[in-house]
Amino acid sequence: MQAVAKLNNVPTSPRKMRVVADLIRGKKVSMALSILKFEKKHGAAKLEKLLLSAISNWQNKHEDAKLEEADLVVKEIMVDSGRMLKRLRPAPQGRAHRIRKRSNHVTLVVESSIPIEAPAKKEEKKEEKAPKKETKKAEKTEAKKKETKKAATKKKETAPKAEKAADKKKKSSAEKKTEKSDK
Repeated sequence: MQAVAKLNNVPTSPRKMRVVADLIRGKKVSMALSILKFEKKHGAAKLEKLLLSAISNWQNKHEDAKLEEADLVVKEIMVDSGRMLKRLRPAPQGRAHRIRKRSNHVTLVVESSIPIEAPAKKEEKKEEKAPKKETKKAEKTEAKKKETKKAATKKKETAPKAEKAADKKKKSSAEKKTEKSDK
């Protein structure tokens, strides 16, 4: 049971953000929150908010499950480069140096390490409703079987008639050939 949170266009270079992301990858959520809270680096505050958002997304997805019992873990955290603003800075002798203002996109996936029982309750409800559907399906299939049997008997009745008509055509064409050969 996973929950995903994304943060786009964070105005920090991806390299600096990856240093902070590596600190919490694979850690339990409570441990990751405490690490981010006391980390001095600039990206830590933004990742802390993102992690809280992922936890909130997980709670919304699994309303029946308790957060304390779920034992959430930071399964994945990816930092990709975002858009890059290119600026020029004046340099000596009429030249210019390029400045690249980088940004990044962060994707964080939180997963429960313990299986959750909430989906089982839904399956039980489906099982209760299933017999009603099965009886309707069984009635429909029986009706189709009866229709196919009727159609098969009609074909058997019409088949000899069709065969007789075909035999007559064959005989008449054979008679015509004999008449032509006699002439």
